[in-house]
Amino acid sequence: MKMGESTANKNYLPHNQVFDLSLDVHTQGGSKCFDDDGRLKRTGTVWTASAHIITAVIGSGVLSLAWATAQLGWIAGPTVMFLFSFVTYYTSTLLAACYRTGDSVNGKRNYTYMDAVRSSLGGVQFMICGLVQYLNLFGVSIGYTIASSISMMAIGRSNCFHKSGGKNPCLMNSNPYMIGFGVAQIIFSQIPDFDQLWWLSIVAAVMSFTYSTIGLGLGIAKVAETGTIRGSLTGISIGTVTETQKIWRSFQALGDIAFAYSYSIILIEIQDTVKAPPSEEKTMKKASLLSVAVTTLFYMLCGCFGYAAFGDSSPGNLLTGFGFYNPYWLLDIANAAIVIHLVGAYQVYCQPLFAFIEKQAAARFPDSDFITKEIKIPIPGFRPFSLNLFRLVWRTIFVIVTTVISMLLPFFNDVVGLLGALGFWPLTVYYPVQMYIEQMKIEKWSLKWLCLQVLSFACLVITIAAAAGSIAGIVLDLKAYKPFSTTY
Repeated sequence: MKMGESTANKNYLPHNQVFDLSLDVHTQGGSKCFDDDGRLKRTGTVWTASAHIITAVIGSGVLSLAWATAQLGWIAGPTVMFLFSFVTYYTSTLLAACYRTGDSVNGKRNYTYMDAVRSSLGGVQFMICGLVQYLNLFGVSIGYTIASSISMMAIGRSNCFHKSGGKNPCLMNSNPYMIGFGVAQIIFSQIPDFDQLWWLSIVAAVMSFTYSTIGLGLGIAKVAETGTIRGSLTGISIGTVTETQKIWRSFQALGDIAFAYSYSIILIEIQDTVKAPPSEEKTMKKASLLSVAVTTLFYMLCGCFGYAAFGDSSPGNLLTGFGFYNPYWLLDIANAAIVIHLVGAYQVYCQPLFAFIEKQAAARFPDSDFITKEIKIPIPGFRPFSLNLFRLVWRTIFVIVTTVISMLLPFFNDVVGLLGALGFWPLTVYYPVQMYIEQMKIEKWSLKWLCLQVLSFACLVITIAAAAGSIAGIVLDLKAYKPFSTTY
């Protein structure tokens, strides 16, 4: 039985569309159909959790890593990637320990990231965290819309280059492609909740491996073709860029790398799909280790081979910056895989935001049929589709708004860097560290407490630098920009 498919017992609701119920169901114990909190049995495993994480992590961020490595050089580039992977994995284990309050096996569940913050840190931090988290999720949806349109245009441009022998610049407007992506998201956004996205996450994870592997393969082929490994120990040369540009670009590269590792904001939501026993914490730690290890390997290879192939001229987007022209059909496959992946990744990131708004609306207007009524639409050969009018209207408006903003700010690298910077420290480091300290009652000024605070402060400094670099890049882009008329 899948979660969210039965509403026979009115005390039980799908676990991602839940109110704070006063009914104490822990005393009832588990059953064949229900978990210890009275909600339908979770069915997730290490593999489904890993698929969700990989879908979220190996996203469009991987394509900017060659550019980021080019800004930092052969020493700092791989080192920074490794450090980000370590910090991300370590803080994700701290966050996984906060899924249940009090006890990792029988404690009260926290269904969302914000629930975990409220349980551990209280109401003020809960409000601040919610604002940061949902603004970041909103921003990610914009970043993914931009990235998908660039990949769709790249397919058209690579075919155009092939036909003209590279003589035609093949300039295209990004707006129709963003609108097309938005239409697809309006359809997929009607999937009710996270647990029913497992198939889309698996498809998206396969697609992410497909285009990452193609990008890696093309980088290796380019190095083999030229017989030289390009690049330098310190990154892009002064002369190619000014000293000021070198500084800002290096800061922006930190933001790009941070964005490539960002998934902590949906970790609790993913953990809430995992079955027990074993404890959800153990399963999530295994899934995080597996996912971060796999993604780090891919990131190192893609970033380093892309830089080795193109050196200082590494494109901002490895598969769409036209560092590669041939084989054009392989580029088409890679960019199609990016688009399919981003369709799934958009939904994985937006589901927590969707669930939050719908939960608040249902709590405020419990007697409104427009908000709470589920209309069953029969589908021949399948179970009836559950249509909710409020979900249909508000999610459609959300997609339209993000699409319009994407058309106004189509700057891939700069937007990616800014999103990575704004989300990394508060959501990936600060809150997991503070919640873990509170949960484990770590004594203030103890060695462990000091180490955790030093980690948090160091990441704050990196975040400020990365945000500054990305904002400088956006300001530079805006000087030569006309709204709704961007061409590539």
